[in-house]
Amino acid sequence: MNYIDLFRATLPETALEVAVLVVVIADLAFLRKAALQTRVAVAALLGVAGCAASLWAVTATGPYALGGDLILTAGGATGVAQAGILVLTALTLLLFIGAGFTRNVGEYVAVVLMAAAGGLLIAAAQDLLVIFIGLELLSLSLYIMTAFAKHSDKSAEAAMKYYLFGGMSAAFLLFGFSYLYGITGSTNLHQIQLAIYTQNAMNAAPMLYVAIVLIAAGLGFKVAAVPFHLWAPDTYEGAPTPAAAFIASVSKVASFALLISIAASASHVFDGQSVASSVTAQVIAAGTGSRPVYLGFSAPWTLILVVFATASMVLGNLAALAQTSVRRLLAYSAIAHAGYMLLGLAFFTKTPVSTDAILYYILSYGLTAIGAFGVVGVVERASGSDKLDAFLGLHKRNPLLAGVLLVLFLSLAGIPPLVGFWAKFNLFAAVLSDAAGPVPFLLVALAVAMSAVSLYYYLQVLKRAYVMNAADDAPLHVHPVTMAVLVAIAAAVVVLGCFPALLQSWIAGF
Repeated sequence: MNYIDLFRATLPETALEVAVLVVVIADLAFLRKAALQTRVAVAALLGVAGCAASLWAVTATGPYALGGDLILTAGGATGVAQAGILVLTALTLLLFIGAGFTRNVGEYVAVVLMAAAGGLLIAAAQDLLVIFIGLELLSLSLYIMTAFAKHSDKSAEAAMKYYLFGGMSAAFLLFGFSYLYGITGSTNLHQIQLAIYTQNAMNAAPMLYVAIVLIAAGLGFKVAAVPFHLWAPDTYEGAPTPAAAFIASVSKVASFALLISIAASASHVFDGQSVASSVTAQVIAAGTGSRPVYLGFSAPWTLILVVFATASMVLGNLAALAQTSVRRLLAYSAIAHAGYMLLGLAFFTKTPVSTDAILYYILSYGLTAIGAFGVVGVVERASGSDKLDAFLGLHKRNPLLAGVLLVLFLSLAGIPPLVGFWAKFNLFAAVLSDAAGPVPFLLVALAVAMSAVSLYYYLQVLKRAYVMNAADDAPLHVHPVTMAVLVAIAAAVVVLGCFPALLQSWIAGF
């Protein structure tokens, strides 16, 4: 490995960092005295241009592996996750144009781009130290984004809670990583799995189980899995709308991309097959562009993921029933959706079917979540509230916005022919086809039942938007850019639902 290879491997992140400098210099040096709307538009468009440049770097470099110990990878699942992160980041930046919650425009866009760079690093990382650096870059940026609405007490409170919970989860994660390093003498995921298998560390080092629990706790916080979900409702409620949309979508894609990498490595550790040949196969696959073959789990990791998934599906959906704030409703909904995806991770198999199903789910959910928070942000700015009653008579006040809300919430509920239906169908089908026995069947049945529960609270919002009348039928005006982004997201949800093979083939062929 040399510096040219390192630069090539980190070209997408470098493009975002250059965009950060351009945005900050343009805003502070040239546009500080310009109108706020002009500054917001220029900064957001420069940020979108940076995302486009980074996306070109992701698609142009192609599959490869960096370093003899496979420090970073590209292509395959990594490339899909990175492309999704950049597209979703660009959408949240466009929603920022109509938000107007801060005058520190350049700084906010810079923090968003740095968070996206952390997400790209997480998705590609194959080393514990690189993973931790990427996670902290993403997390610290998210704490700042949450607190960016300086005039809002809720924003400050949400950021403080998020920061405290995040610091605790980072401690758990780093403690677990240190145990892994102590047991194996390496920070590389593939070397760790090889060392554990060849040294028979499952019997010689019971502390491996402690490491697994600590790492699961740290990563459970990142995806808001029960019982590490307590930060999510307050953060989603208090953060500025574009920041909440980013947390609900981009950070989820990055976190689940990391979980896929760790799950792929953990599966080798607990599988009875030859690990040495598996490591070689993955290194070759990363270098040639063919897709790696993932082995199945056994008890320890599967048990933890099953517990997380079951608790998240049940508590997330049931708690959402009692919410009167639509932001908190979406937060508990996000916890439930994380449970569905963790269910797919719990039964990882020898085929890439599970990987593709999880990626399909998180990309489609991230797209829909951004649109949902965009609609909530528009209603909140118009009415001063995100309560259910703020949506009364929305179909009369703005029929197009109500139509977008209808499409997005029905997709989140998994109603055909929208993309949310196919996301759940593919994920549940992958679990049933890849894992035998009554337990996977019962868990999928529970997931389907919880999806039916979710339809009730989504319909509570739509009932107020379409059935119940508002006290004031004054038209609700939306910023043109915001409306265009929301309509485009709704159209994508419909098109990808009517033609599910479009997204499936793109993921499989990346």
